[in-house]
Amino acid sequence: MHRLLVIPALVSALVAAGPAPAQERQVPADRAQVQLSLAPVVKRAAPSVVNVYGARVEKRPSNPFFDDPFFRRFFGDNGFGVPRERVQRSLGSGVIVDPSGLVVTNNHVIEGMTEVKVALADRREFAAEIVLRDPRTDLAVLRIAEKGPFPALSFGDSDGLEVGDFVIAIGNPFGVGQTVTQGIVSALARTQVGISDFQSFIQTDAAINPGNSGGALVNMRGELVGINTAIFSRSGGSHGIGFAIPSAMVRVVVESARNGGAAVRRPWFGARLQQVTSDIAESLGLPRPAGALVASVDERGPAAKAGLRRGDLITAVGGQQIDDPDAFGYRFATRPIGGTVPVTVLRGGREITLTVALSTAPEDPPRDPVKIGGRTPLTGITAINLSPAVIEEFYLEDADSGVVVAELVEGSPAAQFGFQKGDIILAVNGVRIETSRDLAQATNRRTRYWELTINRKGQVFTTVLGG
Repeated sequence: MHRLLVIPALVSALVAAGPAPAQERQVPADRAQVQLSLAPVVKRAAPSVVNVYGARVEKRPSNPFFDDPFFRRFFGDNGFGVPRERVQRSLGSGVIVDPSGLVVTNNHVIEGMTEVKVALADRREFAAEIVLRDPRTDLAVLRIAEKGPFPALSFGDSDGLEVGDFVIAIGNPFGVGQTVTQGIVSALARTQVGISDFQSFIQTDAAINPGNSGGALVNMRGELVGINTAIFSRSGGSHGIGFAIPSAMVRVVVESARNGGAAVRRPWFGARLQQVTSDIAESLGLPRPAGALVASVDERGPAAKAGLRRGDLITAVGGQQIDDPDAFGYRFATRPIGGTVPVTVLRGGREITLTVALSTAPEDPPRDPVKIGGRTPLTGITAINLSPAVIEEFYLEDADSGVVVAELVEGSPAAQFGFQKGDIILAVNGVRIETSRDLAQATNRRTRYWELTINRKGQVFTTVLGG
C-alpha cells in the first residue's frame, strides 16, 4: 500500500507558490470515448432476467341464499353477479441461473401462489414449478416446465464487491416491462434491515421499485452479484436505498435446489449468540462494540465439540471480521457442508482460533408429525417434535421444550384462532407437552374450555379458548 509522505519544507514551498491550479477537464479524444456505454454488459445479462407471475384462486365465503334453488333460478350460479372465487395475483422478477431452466426469485413473490409463470426477455412465456422455498433468506427456486437450454447468468463474487463499485439492476418495476437502472454499491453487510433471518445485504442506489423483487444486481462483468429484494421507501417508490441478497447466499440456495433438496442444507453451529452492547464492550475492554457474544452452547453441537464456551466473543469466521450475530450467521451459513472453518474468539483477553466442523443439525428426536382433528382450537395444525434440525429450520432461537406447529390448514379453527407456523405448544390444560404424541393425547379429550401455553418467537403466553 502506498502512503503519502508530507515533507515540511515542501509544504512551505507550495504555500509560498500560491494555490494549485484547478483540475484540468479533458475533452474526449475520439468518438469511441464519447460513446462509452453499459450496453455490452446489459446485452449479456438481460436475456437471463425474467418476469415472474403468480396466481392463486381464493374462494369467497358462501352466501346461504346461493344454495336456494329459487334464488339460483333468478340470479344464476354466481348469485347477484358476485363471483364465488377470486384470483389473487403477484408480480415480480427472477433470474435464470442454470441452462436447464432453474430460476431464482424472492420467496415473497411466489408465497402462497399455486400457479407460477415466467416470461423471458424475448416475450416467450412458460409455466414453472416451485422447486424450493426458503423463507429464511426470502429466496425461492423455480424450474421452467420446458426443456432448455435457456440463457443463464453466471454467479459473481459478492464478497469481492467494494463500496463505490458500479452495479446494474435489471427487473420489471411496476409491471411496465424489463427495465435497467445503474448505480453504485452504497454499503455492504447491512444487517439491521429486518428482511430475513440471514442479514448481510448489499445496499445500492440503483433505482429499485415494486416489481424489481427477485431481479438481478449485476457487476460490470455481467455477473450476478445479488438478488434485489427490498427498498427503503415511505412513498412506495425508489429513494435510492435498495437492498440485495448477496450472490454467496443465493448460490447456497440454488445448489440445494440443484441437488434435489426440498429444503436448504446449512451448517449447524449449536450456540446462541447475542449482540455486543457498549456496556459489554467496556466490560471486556474492547475499543468498540463489535463481535458476537456466546450466550449458551448446545453440548451436542459442533461449537461445543470445537471447544467454544459461554462468554467467548467471536470476532472472525474464516478470517473475515464479524461485527454482530447477523454477520456471523451469514458468514457461517454460506460455508459448504462437510468441511471445517476457523472461528476466532476472544477469551479472557487472549485471542484463540477454534476449528468448527460444518455439519447439518440432527433430527433427534424424529419429527413424528401429528395432525390434530376433532373439535378443538388446535384443529388444523400439524405438530412435530422439537430437534436441532427443527430449531434451525424454523429459526426457534429460544426453544428448548414443547412441540412445533409445522403446518396450518387455511380456514381451519386453529387458523381462525390466530395460530401460526413456528408456534411452540408448551402445555394444554395444565399438561406439559413434550412430544407430538403428548399433544395428540391431550387434544383427544372433550372439554368446554382450552387453556394453552404458547411460545411465539421467544414470548411465552397462556390463553383460554372455547372448544
